Amino acid sequence: MGKTILVTTKKHNYPIIIDFNLFDTSLSFSFLKRGDNVMIVTNKIIFSLYFKKIFNQLHNIGVKINYVILPDGEKYKTLVTVNIIYTALLKNLYSRDTTLIALGGGVIGDITGFAASSYQRGVKFIQIPTTLLAQVDSAVGGKTAVNHVLGKNMIGSFYQPNCVIINLSCLYTLSKREFSAGMAEVIKYSIIFDKKFFYWLENNINNLFNLDKTSILYCISKCCNLKAKIVYEDEYEKNKRALLNLGHTYGHAIETQLGYGKWLHGEAISVGIVLAALTSKQLNLLDNKEIIKIINLLKKCNLPIKGPINMNDKQYIKYIYRDKKINKNKINVILPLQIGKTIIYKNLSEKIISNAINENKNLII
Repeated sequence: MGKTILVTTKKHNYPIIIDFNLFDTSLSFSFLKRGDNVMIVTNKIIFSLYFKKIFNQLHNIGVKINYVILPDGEKYKTLVTVNIIYTALLKNLYSRDTTLIALGGGVIGDITGFAASSYQRGVKFIQIPTTLLAQVDSAVGGKTAVNHVLGKNMIGSFYQPNCVIINLSCLYTLSKREFSAGMAEVIKYSIIFDKKFFYWLENNINNLFNLDKTSILYCISKCCNLKAKIVYEDEYEKNKRALLNLGHTYGHAIETQLGYGKWLHGEAISVGIVLAALTSKQLNLLDNKEIIKIINLLKKCNLPIKGPINMNDKQYIKYIYRDKKINKNKINVILPLQIGKTIIYKNLSEKIISNAINENKNLII
């Protein structure tokens, strides 16, 4: 039933293995061999859920296993936390033949990837994403980063994993709020690239939230295929890969202003997608009927569509100027032209941004 998708880059290729019950067989870890040194990076909650199963499979192979447990939450996605991994590696005399395994959601994956890219100038690492958001987006494509108090994901690197293992059974232990947050990234893909996928989501939301196996496998495989294609075309985000940041310019501003972790990443991105759509409307680029369809799909997923009531346009703009797409102090934003088609809109004015934010505040939902 499962699927394997190959991510191809200039330097190396790696598989995304997608199926249920992947922690129940050593075959999932067949790329490791007896005597390999492995450091598993996780948090307390994920450790209690999955570590024993993974330990047993790795032990069967004959892998040398150690682990480090990080504090849980977006607010801990910092250089201070990365240093915990470095310290554990150094204390255990781990060298360049080490493989780091990121076992957790997007925060764990981003931190572990960054540590792998920088420890002794680079060691192998494996992504085992346990949340929907990480499975469809952050674990694939090699973006690694930590946050700074002045901006989200401002310190990082492009560093591809050696494998991504997506155990769909992890979704059974995911909270409804976390699942909804992941759906924001799923919907993002459909708005950027694939109108038919958007319509499929409209018709299959209940199946997805009920964790129907066929629907879940199709949805996550679809997103991973779209991500793999764009990574192949533009690994280092020089052009087309920037489209994957739909909603993120506004969403990151929300996360930074409120304090990391107050809103889940997907919740902030949901509002960011709406704000991007309203920005397109201000520029007469997007039909209002399309905006209504986008808003309705986000609402079906129990996602917010209005920004924080105590956050004004000036606060958004302050953080937008720290966005990674800024070039020569010009604001560049990903905007939808229609469902299934987006552009990189360059030199967006502050006035248009303010108008979109104020329209969002006045939305009647």
